[in-house]
Amino acid sequence: MPGGATAVNAPSIDGDIFAVASRAGTWSRRYLKRLVAFDLLGALLAVGAALAIGPGARDMNMSYVIASAAMPLLWIGALALSRAYERRYLGVSDEEYRAVGRAVVGLLGLLAVGGLFVKAQWSRSYILTLIVLLFAFGLLARRLCRVWLERHRSEGRLMQRTVVVGRADAAAELIRNIKRSPDQGLDVVAVCTSGLDSDWNTTSSIEGVPVMGNAYDAVSAVDLCDAEVVAVTSHPELAGKGLRRLAWALEERDVELVVSTGLLDVAGPRLSLRQSTDMSLLHIERPAATRRSVFLKSLMDRTLAALLVLVLSPLFLGIALAIKLTSPGPVLFKQKRVGVGGEFFTIYKFRTMVVDAEKQLAALMQYSDGNAVQFKMKKDPRVTPIGVFLRRFSLDELPQLFNVLIGNMSLVGPRPQSQAEVEQYEPDAMRRLHVRPGMTGLWQVSGRSDLDWEQSLRLDLRYVDNWSPIVDLQILFRTFRAVITSNGAY
Repeated sequence: MPGGATAVNAPSIDGDIFAVASRAGTWSRRYLKRLVAFDLLGALLAVGAALAIGPGARDMNMSYVIASAAMPLLWIGALALSRAYERRYLGVSDEEYRAVGRAVVGLLGLLAVGGLFVKAQWSRSYILTLIVLLFAFGLLARRLCRVWLERHRSEGRLMQRTVVVGRADAAAELIRNIKRSPDQGLDVVAVCTSGLDSDWNTTSSIEGVPVMGNAYDAVSAVDLCDAEVVAVTSHPELAGKGLRRLAWALEERDVELVVSTGLLDVAGPRLSLRQSTDMSLLHIERPAATRRSVFLKSLMDRTLAALLVLVLSPLFLGIALAIKLTSPGPVLFKQKRVGVGGEFFTIYKFRTMVVDAEKQLAALMQYSDGNAVQFKMKKDPRVTPIGVFLRRFSLDELPQLFNVLIGNMSLVGPRPQSQAEVEQYEPDAMRRLHVRPGMTGLWQVSGRSDLDWEQSLRLDLRYVDNWSPIVDLQILFRTFRAVITSNGAY
């Protein structure tokens, strides 16, 4: 065994598969108890509201009483049939949210068929209120449980003990990714590997995780560490029959098996299995670049931008007046930026710096607090007093709503950069130009200027490869929180 690790007389992949030891963590049971309780409470509130809004005293009959009394149990059953309570989705997958939508549709169909058979005539307001509130409370329940789980996991609790199996370099990369994502709930306690540059028998750890043998020692490591999850990444010894035998051994031990595809930042909706009698292939769908998706994104962008301009017009006037009274020069700052496909356009912002700020830039480059490509300075002397306030809450970006209306920007996307910054791009970074630049994006809601260039680029590329109208809405909601807290803004 590596690095003085003690040899263990435990079953290998082909060993005693009947030595069952249930390792299912208590976190999933605690999570489920809370989730079911929230769902029941939500169903009761929805039923109460539906009865109050729907039938009046004259129309109230036994069909309403029976349906309302059965509704909490029917709702729990609909959620269960829609796989809303499957352990593999709890706390980590968007499938948990999509299951609520499936349950609502199923329950609506059940009410329609049931009402037809018993000849019940329920009021539209009763049905509409019930369905809308069940859907809203179902989503809220899962969000509350996620917050509870993420809070515990950020403190190192309610984690799943995990054994990583794979070639040394791939295992090290997977361990780093797992450590960067504590919300996944994986606590790597051992690694089974081979293919190290040096003699692997002399290596005791990878990324601070003890090495406990090669791929064939995976089940022994699971038994020794009382692990709940085995994460497999690239390994020549775990292909075909080897991986299948490992899956059988872990199944008997109630241990979860997850396999890393090696496809970085490809979202679940783009992945699907193409199965036949002899093989299973992983199908990678192209990013959402169909005409329909692009049209929907453009329509949503311009509609929301128009509404925001109307609602925020008094704020626009107030900011413009404050800039004019406190600093000589124009209210708006204009600059050429690189947009989709490398085309240039003029970006609009409220001016937050002195008029000759561009001329002073060269002298300040050595004091940059930004990343390798973007110049940022936490205490930039060129920023005006009113500019400090505007930048802190990103109010200087508001005029870009007109860029969205014109069509050369989107509400969500990679931030538009100058020609000088684009000229420093490596080939991978050029993919940022495949979509319209945005007022906000993944890196803005994930740390803003506190991120280095590699982190910012990875988040932008992840957005380019996985964007959709739903993803845009999620980022917009997260943007509001990021702006309020002003983290990473300077």
